[in-house]
Amino acid sequence: DAKPSNTAAQKTNFTKVHGLPDITPLVSSVQETPEPIPTTVKGTIPTWIHGSLLRNGPGKFEFGNQHYNHWFDGMALMHRFQIEDGQVTYRSRFLCSDSYTQNSERNRIIVSEFGTLALPDPCKNFFQRFLSRFEMPKPTDNASVNFVKYKGDYYVSTETNYMHRVDPDTLESKQKVDWSKFIAVNGATAHPHFDPDGTAYNMGNSYRNKGAFYNIIRVPPERDGPEDTLEGAKILCSIAPRDKSKPSYYHSFGMSENYVVFIEQPIKMDLFKIVTGRLRGKSLNEGVYWDPNQETIFHLIDKQTGKEMPVKYYTKALSTFHQINAFEQDGFLMLDMCCSDDGQSINNFLIQNLRQSGEALDEMYNTMSRPFPRRFVLPLNITSETLLEQNLNTRPDSTATAVCRTKNQVFCTFEDLHGEDLKDYGGLEFPHINYARYNTKPYRYYYGCGFRHLVGDSLIKMDLESKKFKVWRQPDLYPSEPVFILSPNAVEEDDGVILSVIITPVKDKSTFLLVLDAKTFEELGRAEVPVNIPYGFHGVFNSSA
Repeated sequence: DAKPSNTAAQKTNFTKVHGLPDITPLVSSVQETPEPIPTTVKGTIPTWIHGSLLRNGPGKFEFGNQHYNHWFDGMALMHRFQIEDGQVTYRSRFLCSDSYTQNSERNRIIVSEFGTLALPDPCKNFFQRFLSRFEMPKPTDNASVNFVKYKGDYYVSTETNYMHRVDPDTLESKQKVDWSKFIAVNGATAHPHFDPDGTAYNMGNSYRNKGAFYNIIRVPPERDGPEDTLEGAKILCSIAPRDKSKPSYYHSFGMSENYVVFIEQPIKMDLFKIVTGRLRGKSLNEGVYWDPNQETIFHLIDKQTGKEMPVKYYTKALSTFHQINAFEQDGFLMLDMCCSDDGQSINNFLIQNLRQSGEALDEMYNTMSRPFPRRFVLPLNITSETLLEQNLNTRPDSTATAVCRTKNQVFCTFEDLHGEDLKDYGGLEFPHINYARYNTKPYRYYYGCGFRHLVGDSLIKMDLESKKFKVWRQPDLYPSEPVFILSPNAVEEDDGVILSVIITPVKDKSTFLLVLDAKTFEELGRAEVPVNIPYGFHGVFNSSA
């Protein structure tokens, strides 16, 4: 069903598709399953797997007759697939956030989300409703993006200042934790990075009188007492945006052994529009826009000293949500990430778009830029002696370039971490690696979802040496982000399994947990569970071995 792409499409690397299936059930509300239920295992689930796949994502898209506008707005639904002795149980629970509780009590949307402005309370008189438009919207605590770990505890996280500490066994919410009570930030990403000793790094913005700043955050691995949450968190470095009234939006960042890499991309947040949004009856996402005329800037921050490096690396406008890996070798820093040439997709994920069908759905998909895995090679040893206007990338077999424009400005172009054939699978997102052993190190394999639809519709394993990939894809099945688990006694990088939750819009209550051999990418087994799950975002494996 692929047709040759038109010229506009060739620019952004994609194949036009026709006849995309309707995926409305994958973005529709479901019931929770708070008590564990058994699954039916087909094939074999290795008995060496002990632990739980914890996943997070939206699970409720309306209250009463009011519905959310954006996919990111749905109420957080946490899932747990517990794997023990080749058997699997499933449970799920809505996060008891203040947003969820207040909305449920009133049976309407009380708390504004990224793409949905809560309407003034109809019980208030006209004057009170008028005044409420001048209040700053309170940040949501609907932590629906990921499970993250700080000091051995699990939290669910979104991108505001609120996280919830949760019990990884029962999925019960234990405590709401506010980043801004520990450090001067107004939020943090749901994608921290970790050093081998458990030290966590993250990023968050702060909004001060002098405008916005990007902050690198470090959270120590030790806890002083059982009640500890983010005690000891520190701001390692603050970076001024290119335009303090229009900072960049970022969903994650890169990290090598010695550096945090912040990618300042031209997806911009117009702070004036965001602050005045309520007054104008506009939600937060209306203040987020793509500026293709601005370059993307890579900032390097030394993890030991907290100092930002004087050299900045530039590339053309791109947008990125997820990094794959970053490592240093022979005086270069390799930064691998999934990128698009267009950053408008964040505003494309409106629920009404995801629920389209027929030609409207095809048109929606065919006008979106695809995400592709790319590598930037950043030379680290730039001095006043470095020659200008000359490619500094001397790595053999690398087509990426890095050219000094001035002594503190290097302009970079990427190399593809894939062959032409990946375009037939819609590019790749939700990347994953053998993080425990290969994060910040040279590596050979990454895993991800192919996107021949608005959500992932295949699982892919890429070999960076050959640029060849293996695929798991079946009609009408939509896999979640692949999670790699290392096998005991693993010797090679891909000794282990891939876990992914598979859902379908064509058959009711036909969800299953898929287990693939990470080396061969062949199915080992699946655990079928008679529930409906919407398409989710991210998750982690919590080992009990």
